[in-house]
Parts: sequence; C-alpha cells; structure tokens
Amino acid sequence: MSQARALPALRVLHVVRRLTLLELHGMYSLLLWIARRRHGVRAGARGFAYTGPQTALLFGLLFVAVVETVALAVLIPWPAVHAAVLFLDVYTVLQVLALHAACVTRPHVVGADGSLRIRHGHLLDLRVPAASVAGVRVERRYPSGKRIQEHPDGSLDLLVGSQTTVTVDLAAPVSFVRPLGRRVEVVRAVRFHADDPQALVAAHKTALTQGRTAPSPLPGRPG
Repeated sequence: MSQARALPALRVLHVVRRLTLLELHGMYSLLLWIARRRHGVRAGARGFAYTGPQTALLFGLLFVAVVETVALAVLIPWPAVHAAVLFLDVYTVLQVLALHAACVTRPHVVGADGSLRIRHGHLLDLRVPAASVAGVRVERRYPSGKRIQEHPDGSLDLLVGSQTTVTVDLAAPVSFVRPLGRRVEVVRAVRFHADDPQALVAAHKTALTQGRTAPSPLPGRPG
C-alpha cells in the first residue's frame, strides 16, 4: 500500500523537476538573447528561424500584461495584494519574453553532415540523423489544434501559428522528449514550420551533396 501511495508522489516530483528545468532553460535563453548568441549551431551548421507567425502574438500578450500591471498598480489600494499581483504580472512578462527568447536563440539546425535538429524553443528538441532522413521538401499545411500533434500513422506535426512549411520523411524512427518528460517515437514523418523553408531544404541538399563528394582520406603508408 505504501508503494502504491508513493507512485503518485514520485510522478508529482518528476513533473515539478521538469517544470523547474524548463524555467531555468527559459531564463538562460533570456541571457543568450541579450548576448545575441544562439544555442546549438556549431561550425559548419546553419540555423533557421521559425518565429515569424508567433512574434506578433507574443508581443501582443506582452503588451496586455504590461498594461494590466500598470492598471492594477493604480486600482489596488492594499499594499500586500498589490505586491502579490505585481509579482505575478512581472513573472508573466518574464515568461513571455523567455518563450520568445528561447525560440530566437534555439533555431532549427541543418548540420554539416545533413542531420536535422528541429526545435521549439526550450520546450522541444528533436534530432534526426542524416541516415534517418529519407527526404526533405517544402510543403505548406495549415492544421488546427495543439502545437505538438502526434498522429496514429506515426507522423508528427509541430505547429507555429497554426502552420507547417517543411516535411521530413523518415527512413528510420526518431524520438524526442515532451516538456513533461514523456518520450515519443516518430516513425513516418515530421512536419514543422520554418520562416524560409526553401532555404532550409536547399541547405539540407547542399550538406548531403558535400558529404557524399568529400574526398576520402589518403590511405596510410605500408609498414
């Protein structure tokens, strides 16, 4: 009985730990944004933005939060309540800024070897090795619903502004970890948004071509 009671507590602790890590990653993204640095774009790789469709919405939320903070500061006469509300409003502003900063500083990445790293800020990071990519193409889709959509056929949609612009067909399964820790396996295709999908697809083809045509190392001298 004690073990059965301990399982829900362990799940709660796991969720709290994941949420705490997400908070820390968001704050770290703010520091990267201020320093104008990007995360995970190594030498020879190229980063591609995906924030276009959501930037106006995020800054709209930020504006509303700031206006609410100012209005409540005038309307609430009780110091203790005012301090609590001010803290929550400032925290909300930081959350919105952290989400935008994470998306800006963590772009999609096309590796020098043709691998792909598909991301949504600090919330999702899906790595696709070059050998697992069957094809990459521009395909504009406008699904509705949740930002992360898993489908029964083994495909995955990662929406930004209710749209995807790139489809990656898979030659082998890949997996990623959802924000609260559940691991998801994708076996068929990944569809995601990039602000410049043509450039991303072209960069992937170039990386594959360069990888295939790179000169082989010279054989060692006989002993």
